[in-house]
Amino acid sequence: MNDKLLVIVNQVRANKALPLLPALESTDRLREDLGFESLDLAELTVRIEEEFGVDVFADGLVNTVGEIHDRLTGSRKG
Repeated sequence: MNDKLLVIVNQVRANKALPLLPALESTDRLREDLGFESLDLAELTVRIEEEFGVDVFADGLVNTVGEIHDRLTGSRKG
């Protein structure tokens, strides 16, 4: 899952001409550390939903990579 999430994050970063990341940390903040703005978060949401079938922002804001991971794994358990 982390590899797929990294690919998605890097796709969004590439669209912003930001350098690609070699890895994600659970503490990475979407806005402050990854450089995402509102439209980027919308793109991220769509790409994650396409890949995993889960809208990670459906229950409210998500601020970190770890929170995305938690929502993805939580949805699979339920």
